[in-house]
Amino acid sequence: MQNTLDFTLKSASSCVATRIPLQHRKRWSGRRHVTCRCAVASSATATLSKEDLVRYLSSGCKPREKWRIGTEHEKLGYDLTTKKRLSYEQIEIILESVADRYDWERIVEDGKTIGLKQNGQSVTLEPGGQFELSGATLETLHQTCAEVNSHLYQVKSIAEEIGVGFLGTGFDPKWRYEDVPCMPKERYNIMKNYMPTKGSLGRDMMFRSCTIQVNLDFEDEADMIEKFRIGIALQPVATALFANSPFKEGKPTGFKSWRSHVWEDTDPDRCGTLPFVFDSDFGFERYVDYVLDVPMYFVYREGKYMNVAGKSFRDFMNGTLEGLEGEYPTMDDWESHLTTVFPEVRLKKFIEMRGADGGPWRLICGLPALWVGLLYDEEAQRQAAAIMSSMTAEETEYLRSEVPVHALQTPFRDGTVQDLALEVLSIARGGLKRRGKQEEKFLDQLDNIAQSGQCQADHVLAMYNGEW
Repeated sequence: MQNTLDFTLKSASSCVATRIPLQHRKRWSGRRHVTCRCAVASSATATLSKEDLVRYLSSGCKPREKWRIGTEHEKLGYDLTTKKRLSYEQIEIILESVADRYDWERIVEDGKTIGLKQNGQSVTLEPGGQFELSGATLETLHQTCAEVNSHLYQVKSIAEEIGVGFLGTGFDPKWRYEDVPCMPKERYNIMKNYMPTKGSLGRDMMFRSCTIQVNLDFEDEADMIEKFRIGIALQPVATALFANSPFKEGKPTGFKSWRSHVWEDTDPDRCGTLPFVFDSDFGFERYVDYVLDVPMYFVYREGKYMNVAGKSFRDFMNGTLEGLEGEYPTMDDWESHLTTVFPEVRLKKFIEMRGADGGPWRLICGLPALWVGLLYDEEAQRQAAAIMSSMTAEETEYLRSEVPVHALQTPFRDGTVQDLALEVLSIARGGLKRRGKQEEKFLDQLDNIAQSGQCQADHVLAMYNGEW
């Protein structure tokens, strides 16, 4: 193996740039004032009931004609000269430049720009500075890909000027946890300190992992239940197709998706496949009960995050939360708490599919194409539900633990996950065709992966053991 710089720069989607001299960056010291500040949560004037929380989730139900697609993707930035992960100061230059050149509104915490928003999109920072676009809710995959390409153009054009590259990967292939700066968001300090009390890889999840995610709508509670169950059962297919994190600190891990494995040792209270989803009484209320029992991280009051890690949201609702006795949660508190559970499929007012590694730009649009094809066409959803119904609980757990290791080559029944992936992609392509929006092409890259049996991780491992 060559030095780790060469290894990193040969990864799938690094952006090569020319570094500008430091003196050319003095113009940033005079940047204009921010235009957006974080919302400040205040105490509740009326107590929330569990029925209120259930209604919050059920308010996401929409008629089919109002279903939309939301796509999120993260990428790792690094300094092309020092070969280090980006500091907040470097990321701030990118955020400020994007805001100024492309008319984004700033999101500020404690006087520091920590994100941007524009027309339903937001750019946010993960704990280690992973750069994330949370896309707007859009009608078609064509719009989704146009959004992705616009964002990547904006970020890359600025990165080239300041000597920054980005990697499309599922896990940091080079740098240690200790080498990664923490972004100036107080909630991340609370989580960072709590993580080691629950699992050995939680900080790796926070600071070194990247994902692609798609968010989808549902028609009613029954539709939500079926989509959720399909998502849990077939999430390993997405994990296998997008597996792209075989390295850690410059060496192979023995996994093709180390990112996916990391979630298995992060926090058992808030991660996993949620077996109760397949129980006959599953629905909005059962999911609320699950989230209520997940320990809290923080409460946001008067512009500050208060550390309540490990405490009970049920106590909060009863006004008996330790340190905040007599205080009651607002709906903003509930929305925030919903974001601190990390199962493979997550429910808000929509369903999040969370099983894919980050990857090169050419694959980003493939994830929404996969799940839209499966779940936004009645016949495709029926076929996907048939596969889900044929799988046992043992098979679901087996795939969850083995696919991160072997990806498409994971043995399954009389064949491998490659065979399952080919079947699932055929269903998704049929679903997209019946949508009638000429979106099938967005599955082409995934079809190539499934037909070859070689995911992105297989390709970079071959180069590691060969030309590198």
